[in-house]
Amino acid sequence: MISDLRTLLIIDHDESVRHTIVAMLQDSDYGVHLETSSQGGLQWFVTHRPDLVLVDLTMPDIDGINLMLALREQDEAVSVIVTSAVGSARDVVEALRKGATDYLIKPIQNIDFLTHAVNRALVSRELRRENERYKHDLERANLELRDYVRILECDQQAARQVQRNLLPATPAKVAGVTLEHKVIPSLYLSGDFVDYGGVQNRYVGFYLTDVSGHGASSAFVTIWLKPLVRRLFKDCRSQEEEVNLLRDPSLLVQYVNRELLHSHFGCHLTCFVGVLDTQEQTLSYVTAGHLPLPILVESGRARYLTGKGKPVGIFADNQWEVYHEPVEEGFNLVVFSDGILDTLPAEGLLEREAYLLERMQGLEGGLAGVLSRLNLTAERAGPDDIAILSLEQRGRL
Repeated sequence: MISDLRTLLIIDHDESVRHTIVAMLQDSDYGVHLETSSQGGLQWFVTHRPDLVLVDLTMPDIDGINLMLALREQDEAVSVIVTSAVGSARDVVEALRKGATDYLIKPIQNIDFLTHAVNRALVSRELRRENERYKHDLERANLELRDYVRILECDQQAARQVQRNLLPATPAKVAGVTLEHKVIPSLYLSGDFVDYGGVQNRYVGFYLTDVSGHGASSAFVTIWLKPLVRRLFKDCRSQEEEVNLLRDPSLLVQYVNRELLHSHFGCHLTCFVGVLDTQEQTLSYVTAGHLPLPILVESGRARYLTGKGKPVGIFADNQWEVYHEPVEEGFNLVVFSDGILDTLPAEGLLEREAYLLERMQGLEGGLAGVLSRLNLTAERAGPDDIAILSLEQRGRL
């Protein structure tokens, strides 16, 4: 039984019928109010907002269906049961089509039948009210979520600007080598990072790193990395110590590995670290879990560098081998993060690496040439961050 606090409005001009219905409903512990005209019923409804209305279809001033429509204009969620002593299928269909909750044929003599119809209509109204509450709560939650997303986007954009400010100038010319880079994040923030610089107008040091994961956590490590590397070079106590560090880039990788493990960021990174000696035309480099390997283009012929090594930030006692590669004057070196592989049309890792190498054959024009050959001229986010570092030497100093 629905609570006896529910208020029912009966609008019926038939005195004997309305007294029968009123008596039945009052015996069932409902609060019942009776109106004998449509206008009076409508006015009482506007003032008191009952939980349910029983409307006679054959009211003399306003017929039941139009009265029901007027009630629904005041309250879309109102439950209305229409009653009539002259029932027909057409009346039933019309009333239900216009929004009636139920339809009863008079005379109503079975109290159980009446209370069942009333209870069902009240439950229907309660469900509509609950759905409206859910809808309101959902709309409010959506508004709060949109506000939160806007704040988050502003925060991410600010953090992205910090990342951009830490990236080196592009293009930059160091010891006769033109260095350029492009970082395309999958989100506002990127786990890929690039840095380079010159030492003693002879050495060109550079690295490209890819931090595991996406978003703020991996981006924070990239922001942490640059001052860490700069501090290592700053702590060199002599020019000889600095040269030894340049000729053995594994010392840099080991240093970052120790600091990353001690910092407990809970992530690791892959990287390629290289030092070009422009006087001896020799490239010394370390690869730490980095794929694809960099592509060296000499006299228009492209080939992958060789090398292997474990990622940084996983093993405390790991060692990395230093590889040495003589390079021709006028070379191009292109270093990619692994996100580039997701943009290639070939299937499978080996096929994509082969496709990438083929696209770099006869490369000219530095970074612009790379972007054009790989159709990466537009700024677009892919499934993974993409970083590209280009070194182009057009002749010695």
